[in-house]
Amino acid sequence: MENIRLGGGVLLLVLLAVTSLFVGVIDVTLQNLVDTTSRPQALQTLAESRIPRTLALVLAGSSLAVAGVIMQMLARNRFVEPSTAGTVEAASLGMLLMLLVFPGAPVVVKMLVAALFALVGTALFLRLVRRIPPYSPLLVPLTGIMLGAVIGSLTAFIAYRTNLLQSLGAWRNGDFSLVIAGRYELLWLTFVLAVAAYFAADRFTIAGLGGDVSRNLGLDYDKAMAIGLAIVAAVSAIVVTTVGSIPFLGLVVPNLVSLAIGDNLRRGLPWVALTGALLVLGCDIVGRIIVHPYEIPVGTVFGVLGGAIFLFLLLRRSSRVS
Repeated sequence: MENIRLGGGVLLLVLLAVTSLFVGVIDVTLQNLVDTTSRPQALQTLAESRIPRTLALVLAGSSLAVAGVIMQMLARNRFVEPSTAGTVEAASLGMLLMLLVFPGAPVVVKMLVAALFALVGTALFLRLVRRIPPYSPLLVPLTGIMLGAVIGSLTAFIAYRTNLLQSLGAWRNGDFSLVIAGRYELLWLTFVLAVAAYFAADRFTIAGLGGDVSRNLGLDYDKAMAIGLAIVAAVSAIVVTTVGSIPFLGLVVPNLVSLAIGDNLRRGLPWVALTGALLVLGCDIVGRIIVHPYEIPVGTVFGVLGGAIFLFLLLRRSSRVS
């Protein structure tokens, strides 16, 4: 039964992906593809813009959702993700410094530096979390938001002083309008990282029980934490450097999947990736339709949707506690 439902989800993803190929400023229709006169331009639009954009949406959505569930396991808290833990802000700071110091560096080098900054920011967040009493779970995301605000303020100040505020705004708001062939391929690395996370799912589940319990069960806790941090930092850096950040995605998707099928990470990880891709694809299509021929960045659309779901989860938890 679960395989049938998963197959239905994949079919829905395919339908949304096909829809995404035919939505945009330039008209691409089946008639254009059949007509010999308009076929070359239609095929070029598909190859250069629509297919790369759709693939980027699927890769970014699924990988950010996977990074979010790993972050929640490592922090042992349901209300954290890269955008509420200072990870995205730290990656943006790394990108900004690279633009200032080595503006001509290859994109891969900039991505590696951003990943290093994201890793440091995430490690700092986890270190702060360890000082929070276990009976105050809502303080964990608040701590991450405050840490991100501090790093973001520093980044904004540097960008303001160096006239790079426009570039900073592009990284902070997920926008796929500029994705074309040759400018999204780094996102395939996030697919590799998501697959690695699936094979390490059992380790992350045990690590989520805490250091003492993990070591008693024979797990190398420090190694598992290092692998998890590396995956989260790399995914965040790659997505930020390619299309920008998508707030709340890594927070709401794991919670929705957990409500539906439980907390088994290995079982739930395919659902997390699938749900993340579906939501990002859907929000991008909505953003392209409601103000056509203009478009609203997917980060803005999902920020509204994700914020509403986040409030629902908070109120739901508060009502259960009371």
